[in-house]
Amino acid sequence: MSALADLFRPEIRALKPYEAARYADGCLRLNANETPWRPAGDPTERGLNRYPEVRPERLRERLAAHYGVAREQLLVTRGSSEGIELLIRALCRAGRDGILICPPTFGMYRAYADIQGARVTEVPLRRDDGYAIDVDAILAAWRAETRLLFLCSPNNPTGNRLPTARIARLATELDGRALVVVDGAYLEFAAEDPTRALLAQHENVVVLRTLSKALGLAGTRCGALLGDAAVVELLGRLLPPYCLPTPCVEAVLAALAPAALDTARARIAELIAERDWLAGRLAELAGIRRVWPSEANFLLVESGDPAACAARAERAGILIRDFSSSPLLPGGLRITVSARPDNERLLAALE
Repeated sequence: MSALADLFRPEIRALKPYEAARYADGCLRLNANETPWRPAGDPTERGLNRYPEVRPERLRERLAAHYGVAREQLLVTRGSSEGIELLIRALCRAGRDGILICPPTFGMYRAYADIQGARVTEVPLRRDDGYAIDVDAILAAWRAETRLLFLCSPNNPTGNRLPTARIARLATELDGRALVVVDGAYLEFAAEDPTRALLAQHENVVVLRTLSKALGLAGTRCGALLGDAAVVELLGRLLPPYCLPTPCVEAVLAALAPAALDTARARIAELIAERDWLAGRLAELAGIRRVWPSEANFLLVESGDPAACAARAERAGILIRDFSSSPLLPGGLRITVSARPDNERLLAALE
């Protein structure tokens, strides 16, 4: 087994995965205690009276092709959030091991660590440098028991993409000591996607992807964890059988068809153009002090009175996210970029 396995909890390395009832094309399935009749209103090809695949292998192959990795390098997850949870649960012993995060960032890293009883070390992003990661500070704060470094790029909620060279340096420095997890939920909106290069050069890099944002599939809760085959295999042991529902699998497969992907790419391009247009218009408003550069599908803005801005938007029937309670995000509001009519409606509410 790969040396990466040494980073995992010994219980996970020794774990024997549950063996579900076998499925084979063309065979009458009397080994899973299923009902022979479809329920009323069943729209699926497979049939909701039948369990989904133990693991959605056709979807795994399609997603691997979509992200440009080998099938063995990809684990289908219920959103990218499940990938976060699996990594922390598999590598961190409660009260002993830990993770390192760089706030302000996605709050679920800490939430899952707290649930697992894992220690959390924080090295804040440098606001005076555009919310950049401080590589030297991360390495100086590293502890022997730290197992995971979470880097969100583009970062939520600041919107900036972390330089690939800095991520690569961290992966090199932490080789044999930790997994470097790049949360790429918003990479489709960025100027550069380093997924394949990082995975090819660093076996201790894991990349999380989601179909919720760019492909418009938030309701399916489908994501992917990309990494070394040994990491993928060990994490897969923690998943229960039949974990992705049949309607979700079929919806994602339809969205990965060539014509559907062409539509998704056109919509991504439209949102990127809208992001740049909206940033310019927001910067003209009297109540907005700053609009931070973004390579995501949202904008972080600073307001002199964020509560008033959020209240004006809500009175107009629009919800935006107020992050101003964080000392790292003074006056901070996160605004999702939408289609032009929605963006114009927001601007009218904030004027």
